[in-house]
Amino acid sequence: MSAAQPEAVSAAQPAAASVFAVELLAELVRRGVRDVVVCPGSRSQALALAAAAAQNVDALRVHVKLDERTAGYFALGVARETGVPAPVIVTSGTAVANLMPAVLEAHEARVPMLLLTADRPEELRGIRSNQATRQAGLFGQAARWSVDVPAPEFAGGDLVRDGLRDPASLAARGLAAALGAFGGGPAGPVQLNLSFRDPLSGAAGFERMIAEGFAAAAAEAAERGREANASAERPDAQPHPDDSYVHSGDSLAVVIAGAGAGSEAEEFARAAGLPLLAEVVSGARFGREAIAGYATLIDDPQIGGLAERAIVFGHPTLTRQIPRLLRRDDVDVVVVDPHHASGAEYVDPSRDARVVSAARVAPDHDPRALRRWLGAWVVADRALQRERTTVHEPDLAAALAPGYKERNAYARSEVATMREPVSRELLVESVWRGTWPHDRLVIAASRLVRVLDALAPARRVSVHANRGLAGIDGTVATALGIAVTSQDAEDPARAAGTTRVLIGDLALLHDAGSLLLLEGERRPRLQLFVANDGGGTIFDGLEVAGTADPDAFARVMRTPQRADVGALAAAYRWEYRRVETRSELERLLTEPVAGPMIVEVPLTG
Repeated sequence: MSAAQPEAVSAAQPAAASVFAVELLAELVRRGVRDVVVCPGSRSQALALAAAAAQNVDALRVHVKLDERTAGYFALGVARETGVPAPVIVTSGTAVANLMPAVLEAHEARVPMLLLTADRPEELRGIRSNQATRQAGLFGQAARWSVDVPAPEFAGGDLVRDGLRDPASLAARGLAAALGAFGGGPAGPVQLNLSFRDPLSGAAGFERMIAEGFAAAAAEAAERGREANASAERPDAQPHPDDSYVHSGDSLAVVIAGAGAGSEAEEFARAAGLPLLAEVVSGARFGREAIAGYATLIDDPQIGGLAERAIVFGHPTLTRQIPRLLRRDDVDVVVVDPHHASGAEYVDPSRDARVVSAARVAPDHDPRALRRWLGAWVVADRALQRERTTVHEPDLAAALAPGYKERNAYARSEVATMREPVSRELLVESVWRGTWPHDRLVIAASRLVRVLDALAPARRVSVHANRGLAGIDGTVATALGIAVTSQDAEDPARAAGTTRVLIGDLALLHDAGSLLLLEGERRPRLQLFVANDGGGTIFDGLEVAGTADPDAFARVMRTPQRADVGALAAAYRWEYRRVETRSELERLLTEPVAGPMIVEVPLTG
C-alpha cells in the first residue's frame, strides 16, 4: 500500500491508527498515567476513542474539554497535584496553537506535560491542505522533547514499528522526558506530534481485546506502584551529589523558599536552625522557622541588613525585597537547583550565585548555634503579625466584666465587627485560616497573592499557583484539574477535601470558558472566591499611575469592567453566592461544599 492510498478497514483488521493509539495509551497506563484530557476533533479520533475504551475498564480517567487552552491548563492542574502528566489529546491546526500558554507555564514552572497532537500525514503537508500547518516543533525551546511521528501503517498484517513508530518506546521516552530527572533536565512539556491518515479510526469487533489489553496494563501499573511503595519504605542510602552545599553555621544565613520549593526547604531550615523566608506559594510556609513578614524584615537594617548568606530553594517571584537581597554585594548566594547541570535556567539576580544540586547540614552542626539570629527574626515577625492581624479575637475580659454597660458595649462592638465590609486582607486571611491540610488552595496571579504573602501565618496548607510566568491565564482550569484529581484520590482524607481559589475579577473573566463542565464531567467541591474591584487595580501600584492621564490609564491599564458575575455563574450552572460582610464570609467558610461554587466578594479597599 502506498502512502497516498488509504487502507480499507475490514472486520479482520482494525485501522492502523486505532491499533497505534491503543498501544500508545496502554503503555502510558502501564507506566503510571492515570488521567487523560481529550478535546474533540476528527484527526485525533483514534486517540480519543482509545481513551474512552480505557475509561470503560477503569484504566484511565478521561476529562473532556471543548477549548484546548482550558485542556492544557486543566492538565497542568492534574500534574501539579499528582506529579504525573495527564496526556492532552488534540486535533490539528489551531487546536495545537491554543496549548501554547499552558506549555510556557509548564516549561517555566517545571511541571510535567505530555501533548498528543494529531496531524496530517506527510502527503497532505505543504499543499495548503485544510487544517494543516507546520505544527511539529511548534513549542520550540519550551518543549523538553518534540518529535514528528510518521503515520502508522501495517506491513504483512502487523503494525510497522520502525524508528519512532513503536508506540511502547515512544510512550516510554516521552513520559521520561516530561518527568525529568534529578541531575538531568527538569520536568516540562513534551510534544508527540502524531500523523494519521485515513481511515482515521476503526476497531469494530475488537472491543473485547482492547478492553482486556487496557485492564492488563492497569493491573501491571498497580503492581508496579505497590513495588515502588515497598522500596520507598526501605530506601537504599544515596550518596550526596558532589556539588552539594554543606551548611556548617559559619555565617548569618537565611533560607529562601519560592514556588516549587516544597518541604525540602522547611526541612533544611529546621535542621540548620535558620530563618525560613517562605513565599506563601512555596509549599514551605510552615514550622517554627517560617517568617511570615519576611519582606518587611529584609529591609530592616538590624535584621535583614545583617544577613551574610542566602540559600535559595524554588522560584521566588512575589516581592522586590528578595531579588534586592540576592543582589547585595555583602550576601553570599547559594542556589539549590538539581537541574542546573543540564543547562536549565536558575534563579540568579546577581548573575554570580553559587549553584548546587542539593543542600544539607553538616553532621556536627548544632542548630542552636545561631539561636539568637533565628530568635531576632521570630520575635520581630511576631510583633509584625500582632500589628497586622485582621482576624477579630473577642475580648474575653470585656465579655465577662460585671455590669450592664460593659456587656452592652462589648455586644455592640461584636455586632459592628461582624458587619464589617470585606477587604482584601480580611478575605485572604479568612480563606487561609479556613483551609485545612486535606483541602487545596489555588491562588491566581493578582493583588491577592501578594496581600496573602505579607500576612499569612505559618501553617501547613497545600497551595498551588501558576508562578512559572505568573500570568492570569488558566487559573480556573488549573484549579478544576487540582480539585478533580485530589477528590478522586485513594486516600479518603485527601479525597474529602475542598479546593478553594482566590482569584481577581479579571482573572476569572479571562478564563470564564473553563467554567463549562460538560455532561459526564465531574463537578468537584470547588469555591472560587472572586475579589471584585471592578478591574485591574493591581496596576495602580505602578509608578506611571501617578503621571499618566487618568482616563487613558484607566482604559488601557486598569480596564474597568461591570460584568454580572451572578449571571455568568448561572450560565455555566455553578452555585452563586455574594458575600459582603465578615459574618457572611465566616459563615460560608464553615458550611459544607457540595459542588462548584462562585463566591463574589465586592471589595471595599
